Amino acid sequence: MLHYNFKLRAILFASVAAFGLVSCSDDDEPTPPAQQDLRTKIDYAKVTPTTPYKALFIDAKGDTTADLKSGTDRYKMFQALNYYLGSAVRDSATLDAAVMKNMFANTGNPFKDIKSGAIQVVGADLNASGVQLRNITASSRASADADRTALEGYFGEMAEISKSVKETAAKGKAGKLGTYLVTSRGIEIAQIIQKGLIGALQLDYIGNVIMDKGLEADNKTLVSGKKYTALEHNWDEAFGLLTPNPIFLEGATDAAKGAKATESFLGSYLWEYNKASYAKIHTAFVKGRVAIVNNDKAELQTQATFIRTEMEKAIASAALGYLAKWKSGTTDAARAHAIGEGLGFIYSLRYCTINGADSNFSDAILLGLIGPASPNQFWDLTNDKVNAAADAITKKFKL
Repeated sequence: MLHYNFKLRAILFASVAAFGLVSCSDDDEPTPPAQQDLRTKIDYAKVTPTTPYKALFIDAKGDTTADLKSGTDRYKMFQALNYYLGSAVRDSATLDAAVMKNMFANTGNPFKDIKSGAIQVVGADLNASGVQLRNITASSRASADADRTALEGYFGEMAEISKSVKETAAKGKAGKLGTYLVTSRGIEIAQIIQKGLIGALQLDYIGNVIMDKGLEADNKTLVSGKKYTALEHNWDEAFGLLTPNPIFLEGATDAAKGAKATESFLGSYLWEYNKASYAKIHTAFVKGRVAIVNNDKAELQTQATFIRTEMEKAIASAALGYLAKWKSGTTDAARAHAIGEGLGFIYSLRYCTINGADSNFSDAILLGLIGPASPNQFWDLTNDKVNAAADAITKKFKL
């Protein structure tokens, strides 16, 4: 069950991410000549909304300098973990917390092949990738081990309630409400995990790590054995973690994402809950990467701040959207699903640092909704509690 004390598990995630610095020796060798620019500058006018991410980034030998693999591998790991969570309802499967934990940390060769719509996973490739989700989750924060362990506690809860997948849920009884698997207090744990990771993994690592201190990474020398600098690779990793596609939300319109816009997680919610800016995100990523090539720190900072701001707006708007769906829901199943997603997004507000949100802000809202005053959690929700949560988010994010 969800614990009343969000210090125990509502602060799900944290870590400290470090970016490598190139050390210098102090010996008596002659001072080398001033270093020339590593790349030929790129005209910003070449960047369009349909420029594939890697198209402009070619070195003097004609080789690409963009490498999205580590980011895309992590994106696919997130897909695979989420697909496994879904198997409880999809296949009436009893889940194993150890499997989820191994997928989170990429230990024990946990990934299997998945071919299901937009999810195309080659398990052996992910197992051998050398990357994982656990060590970058909530990477801007200081309480890494405790927060990651807390998330793994939710894996245990997910495994436990999966045993009740053939039961009908009710107050005090875990099982299915409609097609949604919930705890005895009516909380859809799969949504807490998924939406929590949208904030702690994608929003935090892209926004609060790569696009904050990560912008200080070396951009003068190539990473040993690679064709890119550390800064170039950081930015590439951010794009790969947001989308597996060469053009983010390609072909999407306000009315429909379209067949090519297969993004899940944060990328999908950028489209759904930030109609004003989703179409500008791809251009901002490519322009930021051009700014790295051009050693244009001011332009790079402009694009990073824009991306971070719009991601945070999508998270906050999604939280509001699901609170509204709880109010408009006409069945317990619809309302439980809405609040499950809403709670996950409200948790993720703590990563919205551009807007000054933090754990205290996020936890206060969560406690107001399902804390000690609501011992049956979902079953005890009222319009007043939901309205208070929505008002706090609206005020904080000026929505």
